[in-house]
Amino acid sequence: MPAPLDARQHSPATLRNREPILAVLQAVLPPTGTVLEISSGTGEHAVFFAPRLQPRYWLPSDPNPIARASIVAWQAELPSDTLYPPIFLDVRDRVWAVEQPEMKLHEPIWAIANVNMIHISPWTACLGLMAGAERILPEGGILYLYGPFKQNGEHTSSSNAQFDQSLQLQNPEWGVRDLEEVTAVAEAQNLTLLKTVAMPANNLSVVLQRR
Repeated sequence: MPAPLDARQHSPATLRNREPILAVLQAVLPPTGTVLEISSGTGEHAVFFAPRLQPRYWLPSDPNPIARASIVAWQAELPSDTLYPPIFLDVRDRVWAVEQPEMKLHEPIWAIANVNMIHISPWTACLGLMAGAERILPEGGILYLYGPFKQNGEHTSSSNAQFDQSLQLQNPEWGVRDLEEVTAVAEAQNLTLLKTVAMPANNLSVVLQRR
């Protein structure tokens, strides 16, 4: 049974960042294959990106059942032939659902996209994301990250510093991550930093490639 439309969640940031993110994805993603979205949240990105990134397929995922219901509801309103139903996926798990033999995809996973997660989750989530990307991505595959980052240990704006403080007040395990620490973890998992792109509201697109 499809989720009711009133299950849809809304994220104001999506309307602000989806066009700039789309432009970067169009430039860096492999031309075919499936893009696995980690921590899809409301599903607004999924229904926006999937039809615009054809012939690639888009596979949303989230560990939160409320988020998955929202994704299904958005899909019911804005269907796309290249958008899979959402799956449960917790990046901290040693084996992800997409690694199970029963997971059947039209195209293999060539890219992983993760928007606004690693600062609103424990550091173990970032470690799990990098480990999973090494296991799943083929050579040349892309890992795309979006969000605020510190650089050289310093915040890039006063608003990011305030945001970081507010995150840590909500949960001391959360916080804006240092770009150099993130890319060092990525390097240890055979992921090379290709480039960073300045984005709206003092965010960054971080593009990594599997060696």
